Amino acid sequence: MPSPPSPRTERPRLLLGSTEDVLGAVPYLLGFHPADSLVVIGLTGSLSRGRLHLTVRWDLPLGPGGLGQIVPLFGKEGVTQVVVVGYGAGPLVTPAVDEAVALFRRGGLIVVDALRVEDGRYWSYGCSRTDCCSADGMPYERRAGAVAAEAVLHGLVALPDRRTLERSLDPVTGPAREAIREATGRLTEEMRDRLAGCHDADRFAAEFVADGMARVREAVVTYASGGRLDEDQAARLGLDLAVIRIRDEAWALVTDESHDAHLKLWHDLTRRLEPRFVPPVASLLGLVAWRRGDSALAGVALTRAHEADPGYSMANLLAHAIHHLVPPHVLDDRMPSPEELDQEMGSPRMAWLLPMAALLGEAGGPGREEAATQTRH
Repeated sequence: MPSPPSPRTERPRLLLGSTEDVLGAVPYLLGFHPADSLVVIGLTGSLSRGRLHLTVRWDLPLGPGGLGQIVPLFGKEGVTQVVVVGYGAGPLVTPAVDEAVALFRRGGLIVVDALRVEDGRYWSYGCSRTDCCSADGMPYERRAGAVAAEAVLHGLVALPDRRTLERSLDPVTGPAREAIREATGRLTEEMRDRLAGCHDADRFAAEFVADGMARVREAVVTYASGGRLDEDQAARLGLDLAVIRIRDEAWALVTDESHDAHLKLWHDLTRRLEPRFVPPVASLLGLVAWRRGDSALAGVALTRAHEADPGYSMANLLAHAIHHLVPPHVLDDRMPSPEELDQEMGSPRMAWLLPMAALLGEAGGPGREEAATQTRH
C-alpha cells in the first residue's frame, strides 16, 4: 500500500513568528522528522494574524496525480495562506516546490514562503538577499527551541523519522508473542467446540454479539483508566472483532472525548494479536489516528491491516479517504450510532459469525469480510 499524503488538522496553538519557528514546529505537527518530503502548512485568517490550521505531507518524488485535490480541500477548510517546505536535495525538492507554488497561486492562495531544508540548513526560494539568505543556506536548530518546548508541553512528539513511526507498530516478539499465540490457540479451540455443539444457531449468535459488544466497551474503559488487557482478554477481543457488528460498535464508540483510550487500545492490540486478527484493530487504530489529525500513524496502521488482508474493506475505505484528503468528519457524519446499527442490521443471526468462524484454526486470507452476509453497504 503506497504512502498517502498525510494531512493533519492542528489542535494545539503553536505561535510561529519566524522561519525557524515554522521549521521547528513541522516535526511535531507530523509526528516525525521528515526526509525526502514535501510539507505544506495551511493557515487561516489574515496575512498579519494567520493561524496554523492544517499540515499535509507527501513523499518525494511526487507520485501520479501529484498534489491531487489539495486546493479544494484548503478551500473547504478556510485556508487562505500556505507555507511550502521541501525536505531533501535540490534536484528532488525544487520541481515539487515549483509545482506546489504555481498550483496554490492559481488557486488564489497566498504563498507566505517556500523553503528547502537539508542537513539542518534551509534556503528560501523567495529570497535573493545574500545578507539574510546565504547560498550555503541558513542553519537552524532542529530539535530544540521555544516551539519544540511548547509542542512537547501540548503533548506532541517528534520521532526521528518515519521508519521509527512504522517500527512503533511492529508485532511483539519473544515471550509476549508466545503468550498471545497460546491464548489464541486455547480460545479458537474453545470456540470451535462451542460452534460444533450449538443447537440454536441464531440464539448463540445473539449471545456472542451481545457479549462481544460488552467486551469492547469494557476494554475502552480499561485503557481509559490506564489498564491493559491480559493475553486471554486480548485474544478474545480479537476474535470478537472479526464480527462486523462488534467491530462497528467499536467504530461508533469513537468520540473526541475517548480518542486517547481508543488510541492506546487499538495500538496495543495491533502489535499483540496474531496476524489474521489484526485487520479490524489496525483499521480502528487508523480511524482514531485519522480523526485526531495524525494521518501518518493512520497510514502505517492501515498498511498493517492491508498486509494481513488486502481485501479488508474498512482499511481500504479509510486508505481511499486519506489518499483523497477527505476530512474525517465526512465519514463520521455517515457513521450510524449503536442504536441505528441495531435498527439497520436487525437481530443477530449465525451468518454474522461467518468471518469469525473462517479464522478459527486458519492462517487467514483475503476477502473474508466480503464473504460475510451482514456487511453493510
